[in-house]
Amino acid sequence: MSLFFQVLASGSKGNSILVSSSKTRVLVDAGLSCKELVARLAKTPVEASRLNALLITHEHSDHVNGAGTLSRRFDLPVYMTRGTLDNLNPKIALNGVTVFETGKTFEIGDLKIMPFAISHDAAEPTGFIIENEGQRLGICTDLGVATNLVKLRLKDCHALVLEANHDVDKLLNGPYPWVLKQRIKSPHGHLSNEEACELLEAVHHDELQCVVFAHLSETNNHPKLVQESFKRLRSRPCWEKVRFELGKQDDLAPGIEVK
Repeated sequence: MSLFFQVLASGSKGNSILVSSSKTRVLVDAGLSCKELVARLAKTPVEASRLNALLITHEHSDHVNGAGTLSRRFDLPVYMTRGTLDNLNPKIALNGVTVFETGKTFEIGDLKIMPFAISHDAAEPTGFIIENEGQRLGICTDLGVATNLVKLRLKDCHALVLEANHDVDKLLNGPYPWVLKQRIKSPHGHLSNEEACELLEAVHHDELQCVVFAHLSETNNHPKLVQESFKRLRSRPCWEKVRFELGKQDDLAPGIEVK
């Protein structure tokens, strides 16, 4: 096994992704309660007691709710940017923190981690490229715009976890206050289905194996709308071999091995 990943939860109520090699097991974000994270990990090949570290993308509660309890219970080091640490809810008591810098690669076991800057309304949010034995997984959720840097980092990945947060019409005609709608649509908000589609077209290459769409809004999106948006991608010959999955809020997405 070169690289295995599984989206444990994805959405506004909590986010978490398991990534593992044959030797190293990390959790990217811990937005559910510790109890729920342990329960969901028990359904994967990696139980919580076998984790080696937590990686945090940013300080919003749907990404860190269970990080403190989980890190203390299983004696896990937690990796995050200085901006994330400085703006973390003080009630979240972490076991121990290692601060990394975006743009500087570091290693956890046999996993090579490259954090890169993304645009979101958080202090210092990051995406991640996680690599093992030449296989690269790109994790890029909670971003308002796909910058040139984002495209550069994602273009050589063999697998992607990518945000498809909202359908524009559903958002604009939905129940959210106008100020919140503006925030979501802003360059520091979230990608729409169409924007995610445009990003995928920009980073596609022949060795891309799978894409998991993540952070779907329960209010402003629907799996059928995501599937409809990407139907034109799947109709093209170059996308026929790419596997598409959807992250879920209330259940695990299928586990995927990148070979």
